[in-house]
Amino acid sequence: MKNLFAKIILVSILISLLAGCVQQAPTVNTTSPAPTASTPQELRLATTTSTCDTGLLDVLDKKFEEENNIKILTVCEGTGKAIATGELGAADVVMVHAVQAELKAMANGSFVNRSYMMYNYFVIIGPENDPAGIKNASNAADAFHRIASKKAPFISRGDDSGTHQMEKSIWKAANITPAGTWYQSVGKGMGETITTADIKGGYTLSDRGTYLAMKDKIKLGILFESDQKYLFNPYHVMAVNPAKFPNVKYDLALKYIDYVTSPQGQDIIRNYGKDKYGEALFTPAAGIKE
Repeated sequence: MKNLFAKIILVSILISLLAGCVQQAPTVNTTSPAPTASTPQELRLATTTSTCDTGLLDVLDKKFEEENNIKILTVCEGTGKAIATGELGAADVVMVHAVQAELKAMANGSFVNRSYMMYNYFVIIGPENDPAGIKNASNAADAFHRIASKKAPFISRGDDSGTHQMEKSIWKAANITPAGTWYQSVGKGMGETITTADIKGGYTLSDRGTYLAMKDKIKLGILFESDQKYLFNPYHVMAVNPAKFPNVKYDLALKYIDYVTSPQGQDIIRNYGKDKYGEALFTPAAGIKE
């Protein structure tokens, strides 16, 4: 009996050990995975710094991205660099403000579908005590002539942006080649140029929108702004030519151009800044004959 009992115990132990070695089959989840949103398409936008510094693009592009499942990859640089980026096929669409440079790039076949989008005005800003007396200038060229005559500090963007190109046009109209310690070229965007001018108590040419967006942070004020010939500042949006650069996303570029010039996009431009600055930073211009 003892041997039988021992054998029973041994068999029970072996059965337990064998059972522990058997792996339990994994549970199969027959529930379908929850659907996920499709990955957004990417649109490359090269644009001037003023559209970024004012915050307009944050509002304008967000609506477009949400409604079209598109992610905009924005490069903010001077207009000259933005156009060059497009001419290399490194952007799908550009938003800039230098008419002659835009038309030249259109003529060489780099861009198509150029559309008038909005405008504002350039202003000459400087210290409130106005050491060069430009408040009484007859036009922008006269204001620059007074600054040069007094050798008052002038801070230039020096970056081939639309603002810099306009500045050079005004110096040319004044028959002056600016040089000397009073004239400083910083090679920076509009916001950084304004900050430098503020620190140095100097003058600079700025688009009105960027100045308004920064005016509460600086001591400089608008000293001259009444010159329709040299201070008018139109913005255009253009698609990079797919015939020249087959890999660009031309369909998305057209969709974006249609959006910013549509009633919806133009309403955003028309109202942007009114709540914070008491006036819009840009005026919508789609459909206006130039």
